[in-house]
Amino acid sequence: MLQAAVFDMDGLLVDSEPFWQQAQVETFQNLGVQIKQEDTLETTGLRVDKVVELWFSRQPWQGPSCEEVTAALVTRVEELVAEHKPMMPGVLETLAHCKALNLKLAVASSSPMRLITTTLKALSLEDTFEVVVSAEHLRFGKPHPEVYINAADALGVAPEYCVAFEDSLNGVLAAKAARMKGVAVPEHVVADDPRWAIADSKLSSLHEVNQQLFTIL
Repeated sequence: MLQAAVFDMDGLLVDSEPFWQQAQVETFQNLGVQIKQEDTLETTGLRVDKVVELWFSRQPWQGPSCEEVTAALVTRVEELVAEHKPMMPGVLETLAHCKALNLKLAVASSSPMRLITTTLKALSLEDTFEVVVSAEHLRFGKPHPEVYINAADALGVAPEYCVAFEDSLNGVLAAKAARMKGVAVPEHVVADDPRWAIADSKLSSLHEVNQQLFTIL
């Protein structure tokens, strides 16, 4: 019997992946890195500092440190989210289904806590979740399961009684490694990746979430 629902944030609650892509292309190109928008799909779901470290290892730049570049990326995404407030379709309906089932609610994100706070406020969801956790200061981000285990511990629910909603393969891997049920809602351009088979259910949108989904998980 499910007792809790844990949500990723970027690309799942908020349509911020285009902003992350835009920020990466702008920032890295200014540093002389050869990167195109489609290259950013490779790192979807990774913690931003790991994304920066990856590109630095491939195409080292002179000047700002990886820490400074990471901070600049987060700041740019914060600005874009606060300006556009792009909630993903079906979020409010999905949360309503969860509340109807008396599920505890949490956010488990790879984003820094400051960006999580900014985003939830922009979407008027700051009072919706009992627990909000970030992988920002963990040794490993997703696909490592620690952030999901931390969310379950903070909720007081065993991971096997939680369902995680994710848009990235790294996120689904993290949720499943934590022994949660995993519902994938991938971006359409990567929806045909056979690796989504690890998810317990794959949806094209949160609009597909209904009471029956929770009974089959």
